[in-house]
Amino acid sequence: MKIYPIFKRIFDIFFSLSVILLLIPVFILEYIIVRIFISDKAFFVQKRGGLNERVINVYKFKTMKDGFDKNGKLLPDHLRMSKIGNILRKISVDEIPQFINVLKGDMSVIGPRPQPIEMINALPPKFKPRSLVRPGITGLAQVNGRNDLKFSEKYTYDIEYVKNYCFWMDFKIFFKTIYVVLSTKGSSFTTNVRDLDDLNIWSCYNVEKKDGNDASKK
Repeated sequence: MKIYPIFKRIFDIFFSLSVILLLIPVFILEYIIVRIFISDKAFFVQKRGGLNERVINVYKFKTMKDGFDKNGKLLPDHLRMSKIGNILRKISVDEIPQFINVLKGDMSVIGPRPQPIEMINALPPKFKPRSLVRPGITGLAQVNGRNDLKFSEKYTYDIEYVKNYCFWMDFKIFFKTIYVVLSTKGSSFTTNVRDLDDLNIWSCYNVEKKDGNDASKK
């Protein structure tokens, strides 16, 4: 049995619990802001793939308004994104509820980002091993381009992480994440998700219809 995965899980528990306790005021403030300026429902829950492709419920604060066209279909992402939601996204505070996922054991602090089930099912076989570790709040792809990466680039970083993750790699990702968040690199919402999908796996309509929010993020 490898020792590091055990240490990694212990770190996840203590770190996520500490973050939740320390950020209670931020959590409450963000809840109020989202309720007032974005949606009556501050949170959304989306089913995504976890360890070994097990389905998990991932929690996030909403960053998009619930806008529908005359046929009852959700409007495109860029029409529903609010200025406040974009700010929350840039500084990544919409991800705070995912520390609950980490505490539950569904996620890790560091690992490949959890993806919608539709996208996981459509992944080429060479990218399937990304599910051999718990998905993370941040990861190797997030500190090497984040939302500016093509899908194939992002998943290649995920596979690299699965094959090589260790204390030193996680240590570097952890501290590089702080820089990336503070600099807001790769957090722009101006790029259309479909322009990044060089693998033809994005199922925008099916994903958005289920949760009414920004399934494309990360």
